Amino acid sequence: MSIGFRNVEGTDEQPLEAWPYEALVATIERGTLRDWLPILRAIRRDPWGPVAQQVEEYLSYASPYGVGPLLRRTIASARSDREREERERVAARIRELVEVSGLSREAFARAIGTSRSRLSTYCSGRVTPSAALMLRMERLAAARSTSRAAASTQPAPSR
Repeated sequence: MSIGFRNVEGTDEQPLEAWPYEALVATIERGTLRDWLPILRAIRRDPWGPVAQQVEEYLSYASPYGVGPLLRRTIASARSDREREERERVAARIRELVEVSGLSREAFARAIGTSRSRLSTYCSGRVTPSAALMLRMERLAAARSTSRAAASTQPAPSR
């Protein structure tokens, strides 16, 4: 795709992130669905990235009929999807840490200073723990894993 609105040029060879702000605005205002698709894809790819930020900036003072609501919904949907994926990844990591520690969920929860039911919400992804609590979980799992590995390499006591 090549755009040429208002003496502003952009091509497929250039990533949208490299386009001048004016080219993005001209594409939104004067383009068609075919022209908007690369913008929508860039937003889906990086919902908080430069293209999404520039589109949000533009939408803060303009409301182009038709494409404005589409762009707003795309940003909101992409961010919601990304947040869900991130929560799922955090939950998977927490389940992995519990498993690596070799502790029961109840013992793991106690060792990090929380309840079993709260740990369950972290493991399911319904709630995301603080960064400090994630670090505590990482330290506990690493320490338990290291001590279990050391114990398994020591020779059995002789009788």
